Amino acid sequence: MSELTASQLQHTVVVPASIDMVTVLGPSDEFLRALERSFEAQLHARGNRITLTGEPAEVAMAERALDEMVTIVRTGQGLTSETVARIVGMLRAESAERPADVLSLNILSNRGRTIRPKTLNQKQYVDSIDDHTITFGVGPAGTGKTYLAMAKAVQALQAKEVNRIILSRPAVEAGERLGFLPGTLSEKIDPYLRPLYDALHDMVDPDTIPKLLAAGTIEVAPLAFLRGRSLNDSFIILDEAQNTTPEQMKMFLTRLGFGSKIVVTGDTSQVDLPRGTTSGLRVVEGILDGVEDIAFCRLTAGDVVRHRLVGQIVAAYDQFDADAESAKARRARERAEQSDSEKGNQP
Repeated sequence: MSELTASQLQHTVVVPASIDMVTVLGPSDEFLRALERSFEAQLHARGNRITLTGEPAEVAMAERALDEMVTIVRTGQGLTSETVARIVGMLRAESAERPADVLSLNILSNRGRTIRPKTLNQKQYVDSIDDHTITFGVGPAGTGKTYLAMAKAVQALQAKEVNRIILSRPAVEAGERLGFLPGTLSEKIDPYLRPLYDALHDMVDPDTIPKLLAAGTIEVAPLAFLRGRSLNDSFIILDEAQNTTPEQMKMFLTRLGFGSKIVVTGDTSQVDLPRGTTSGLRVVEGILDGVEDIAFCRLTAGDVVRHRLVGQIVAAYDQFDADAESAKARRARERAEQSDSEKGNQP
């Protein structure tokens, strides 16, 4: 190990003997090397002792990351490279919540699979659903907005907090019109609701889903079918809410009945409404901001939990849109300055 400089610190972390070091360090020390790449520190493991060398702040941060990793392993949840990366990201963000608390929160378990939040914003979104009657989850594709809302709905149903789950989407087409699709009305609408069915199959035994649908315990319906109803003792999810008009959004929110909870999800960057039509999701925060028991949660490209490229794609599009807006504003200023200059040159 290289000699310490005047500004460097060396510290040794002792992992409890009851912990299998392979689960902490990863195969071929994969997780240890990931920590070295993430912090300006050298990490050397011998037995259950890990020596950290580097700048004091970086050594302290790396030690905190190791502590979080050990805590997660103690819960019985295995570590992955993705988990380690998320721990580092949360520590760098200086969140008030411990990464282990975020990453080990079990929402729902089914057929050996456990659904948990994977980012701080997802944890705050889940907590908001618990704490508020109406929650809006707004963010790009792949951030778990709908999936986590579905998990909370199934959890509420299993705990008998509600009597039924109602899943809805506006039947707005992106490229094709309903009238030109083959089949009955039900068959025309089904493709728009398919993502909700797919998520449901991950959380409920597929053999029971037809019975739950037939009994009305779970209802999947286009938004228009909710008009005129009062929905009591229900967990209601409106997905793809960016494709509602302000009138449709108001209609949906006023379906709320006693003992019910609503989650509205959407991505304001993917509006498929006809040109010139305002998205109800884009204006609703300005209308309801400050209303008690209603929360707005924002998820970002950093919360994308699909393939790592999805997050990079979302971030690239966000940057492209920001650059385009900046260029538009600059051209407007230049035109205004040119106009003022021409007026000043007039006799």
